[in-house]
Parts: sequence; structure tokens; C-alpha cells
Amino acid sequence: MASTLGYDGGLTCSMSVKDLKAAITWYEEVLGFKLLYHLEEMAWCELQSPVARVNVGLGEAENPEVKGGATPVWGVTDIDVARKELESKNVKFDGDTQEIEGMVKLATFYDPDGNKMMLYQSLGEMG
Repeated sequence: MASTLGYDGGLTCSMSVKDLKAAITWYEEVLGFKLLYHLEEMAWCELQSPVARVNVGLGEAENPEVKGGATPVWGVTDIDVARKELESKNVKFDGDTQEIEGMVKLATFYDPDGNKMMLYQSLGEMG
């Protein structure tokens, strides 16, 4: 069924952080995102992810709420290589990489403020 909402193909995932400038540096240096703009007066920025038209919006908050909500899940071609690279940059992971045989590998990680994200690698025909 087609939607009549007029989606334009873009997506921005919004997350709260305690120190916006430090978070911008982390997202650029660790995840390879590119700063699109930074509105200091609003304590807000958007970064472009490597995924076409998918951005991350960061808003500064005194006490960031990081529990619940949606979890961005980033597709990678080799989860073991991607995980190793992030671990070399001291990124915290939640346990081992999980595998659903023939379907997907998953690894949960966190930004410095505790925002949860995941990596996934598709396996088999569905990938």
C-alpha cells in the first residue's frame, strides 16, 4: 500500500548528548560522519552518515535521556572488521556479536553518552 504522507527518502535520527562539541568530534572521528551544520544557540547539530540521506541529529541536554526509544542499526559488509575498528577506538560493546545462522550478525554498541546503536551484517540470500 502506498503512503500519501509524501516521504522524501530522508531520515534523521535524533539523540541527546551531554557535551555537543565532544559528541560531534566522536561521531566524526569514530563513526566517520560529516558535520552538516551546528546551531550553537539551539545546542543542535546534524551529521551526515555514510548512508544516503540518513543523518544523525544531536541535541545537547544537561541529563541526556538514553533509555528506550529507537536504536539506529547500521549495515556493514563485514561486522568483525567494523567491530574491531570501533573497539580500537575504545567504543563500548554490549557483549559478543550475535548470529542468527544464515540470516544476520548483530553487535550492540554505545556512544560516549550511552546512546545505543547496532551494527548488522546480512548473511545468506536476504543480504
